[in-house]
Amino acid sequence: MRIGLVGKPNVGKSTAFSAMTQTPVDIANYPFTTIEPNIGIAWLPINQKCACHELLNKKNKEQNHKSIENTNEGSICAPNTGMCKNHMRMIPVTLVDVAGLVPGAHEGRGRGNQFLSDLSRCDALIQVVDVSGSTDLEGNPIGSGGPNPIKEIEFLLSELDSWILSILENGWDRVIRKAQAEGDSAIKKHLSDKLSGIGARDSISTEALSEIQRRFPNLSDPQSWESNDLLKLSTLLRELLFPISFAGNKAENMSFDINEIRSEVNKLGGKIFFTSAEAELAIQRAASSGLISIIPGNSDFMITNLGESKLSNKQRKALGRISTSLSSFDGGGLIGLLSDIVFNQLNYIVSYPVNDDTHWVDADGNILPDAVLVPEDTTAKQLAFLVHSDLGENFIRAIDAKTGMTIAADSLIEHCSVIKIHSSKK
Repeated sequence: MRIGLVGKPNVGKSTAFSAMTQTPVDIANYPFTTIEPNIGIAWLPINQKCACHELLNKKNKEQNHKSIENTNEGSICAPNTGMCKNHMRMIPVTLVDVAGLVPGAHEGRGRGNQFLSDLSRCDALIQVVDVSGSTDLEGNPIGSGGPNPIKEIEFLLSELDSWILSILENGWDRVIRKAQAEGDSAIKKHLSDKLSGIGARDSISTEALSEIQRRFPNLSDPQSWESNDLLKLSTLLRELLFPISFAGNKAENMSFDINEIRSEVNKLGGKIFFTSAEAELAIQRAASSGLISIIPGNSDFMITNLGESKLSNKQRKALGRISTSLSSFDGGGLIGLLSDIVFNQLNYIVSYPVNDDTHWVDADGNILPDAVLVPEDTTAKQLAFLVHSDLGENFIRAIDAKTGMTIAADSLIEHCSVIKIHSSKK
């Protein structure tokens, strides 16, 4: 999964990227500090306890409640990627920090089409907006009095709509003439062909045409559409292709009505989480240095033994002030926003494929080594293909290791399920 991080220059986008991925990048007060997209891994906690918690309870009962030894704050799994402490399993999400956006990108301004091309490979977008009013619409520092962040949001949506419109308009007249003989099938093929280059799935044309006719009954005949009608379709396609959420950055210096911003964002069909990327980065750096212990998405922390010996009183007070500031923002900050996108907006679930449905281990005896993010409508056979093509091609059945029930090829898997896949290939 790839989540794109976008925004005009100087809104703190690269700082947010560093805070979420713990990846050092160039952070400076001038446009296009980010020239090529930075790519990093954000570690996202699963929104339920790791399956190893249930396995641990099962093992303890089997052994007459004798405690199973573990060395990772209660967790007994062995993740191939990420980590698990106190049954909080961390899974990787790829984050792409795309170069600074300016108005006119769809016409080639700034990094123009390259910017938009970078976005096309993302499953969802996070736009970082300046809620302190310290920058103008192009990202130039002005101290105060900058535009309402809704203006930032509207210009990004407008750029994406205009970009998609330019793709659809290319060859549209020719397609309309063809549709006079072939009907809507020519329109659908045009949409599919044009949109395949920006990551659209095969069914997008049928879904989009059906939805636009539902929203705008007077647009039932695509052959009569003009540019404004195509723009409506472009907006709908943008909503389907690029789900967008918003990070209200520099919220410690908020200069707008927070409830009004939330209301306006809701009208645009999105969600906004408020935070301070600088504060989150400072907390994450202290945690990465081993000075404090913190739960992702939570501003509260504990000073570690190393921190007790290294941190001065001044540093402790500064971290305390940062924590208090972050706790005043609802939603869990940047990681909370990322979790909402993955689990609530994109509706992804987690599955644990295993080789042994009794002990929940792989072929080498490792407990629950893999936690796989998949769409909520994933079937058992589709999961098999994701694990390995051989398993999918030779699929017989799957077993829910928690219940012992057989799962048919076309049955949907459940969130946090532990799955054993039976294959005819040995």
